[in-house]
Amino acid sequence: MRKPVARLRRIIGIFVLMLASMPAFNPAVMPAMAEEVVAHLSQTQVSITTNFEGSEIEIFGAVRREEAIPDAPMHVIVTVTGPAMAVSIRKRERRYGVWVNGPAVQIDTAPSLYAVASTGPLEEILSHTDNLRHRISLDEVIRLIDAPDWLLEERDDYRDAVSRLHAHKGLYFTIDDGVTLLEDTLFFTSVPLPADLVEGNYSARVFLLRDRAVIDAFEAEVAVGTVGFERIVRLLAFEMPAVYGIVAVVVALVAGWAGSAVFRWLAP
Repeated sequence: MRKPVARLRRIIGIFVLMLASMPAFNPAVMPAMAEEVVAHLSQTQVSITTNFEGSEIEIFGAVRREEAIPDAPMHVIVTVTGPAMAVSIRKRERRYGVWVNGPAVQIDTAPSLYAVASTGPLEEILSHTDNLRHRISLDEVIRLIDAPDWLLEERDDYRDAVSRLHAHKGLYFTIDDGVTLLEDTLFFTSVPLPADLVEGNYSARVFLLRDRAVIDAFEAEVAVGTVGFERIVRLLAFEMPAVYGIVAVVVALVAGWAGSAVFRWLAP
């Protein structure tokens, strides 16, 4: 995944200054670690406005170590997870020779967004054991999606349907070679955020790997929400629906009266 060189140099320069200002590692305060990941997000709050067309989160960091760089290859994986949301899934059924939609099944634990960026294909850089332990790959996240007990035999089918639906909308995706790694020390990636984001707290995780095993991790939250007039409208609609309805009727009446007045004034 190519990145503008100027932007990468600027971000690395900022992060180097950040590292220089950090206090020295004190083994008496923290348990000793061979390597530790230190990361930073370009933004921890995303504001949704009327003309919001998507955004991106730039995640950059470095590896702090007390010893020489080990010989085993190092890799970095970054994930961004959105809050859970309810999804209605219908399975097509053949009835009387015609394909129709069956009853709707609501899935309440599907992440609204799941993005994975890494320095290489996950099957090559991540062990199956650590993938199960940390739930990193999209397949493992899908397995966590719960479904009604009466769907036990078809649970995997509905989970796959949720995955395909979100992937089609650009909400579930994996970017192999999406993390730039320099000298086994500095890393950088940019995760795109689509326009139809769900409000809530998003989780950004960074995993540091050696020899296909996770040796350290970092996690931060990103708050996504509406601001300004859009936030007022949303609060009225969901928390004071009666007031919202009255205001909508008044606005419609005023707009209709103003429109008719303008047309009467323009009429010959």
